[in-house]
Amino acid sequence: VQLVESGGGSVQPGGSLTVSCEASGFVFENYIMGWVRQTPGGEREGVAAIESDFSTYYSDSVKGRFTISRDNNKSTFYLQMNNLQPEDTAMYYCAASHSPLLPMKGYLAPKEYNYWGQGTQVTVS
Repeated sequence: VQLVESGGGSVQPGGSLTVSCEASGFVFENYIMGWVRQTPGGEREGVAAIESDFSTYYSDSVKGRFTISRDNNKSTFYLQMNNLQPEDTAMYYCAASHSPLLPMKGYLAPKEYNYWGQGTQVTVS
């Protein structure tokens, strides 16, 4: 199993950035895919998730600014981030889950994700 993020970087407040995650080694279309971020010394925070039926879920902190999407033909999913703010600065990890507990926990619980990428840094300043 491999998840590879790309697209992180630095942007000014109010700017936009898209991060991508290419998956391999499992049946992508059967998994819930999510984005989790973490600041140094901080807790992991699930910010967005997308179901196999393309239903989407967002944390209150990013709702209305971030958009998650997936392309099952490419085994890739994305996080489009608009109106970025300094508090969005974090390492962003893509993750995959087949846990039956994840939907019961609102789709954003980091502990219910089974596979993780290496992370990509997003800095807003």
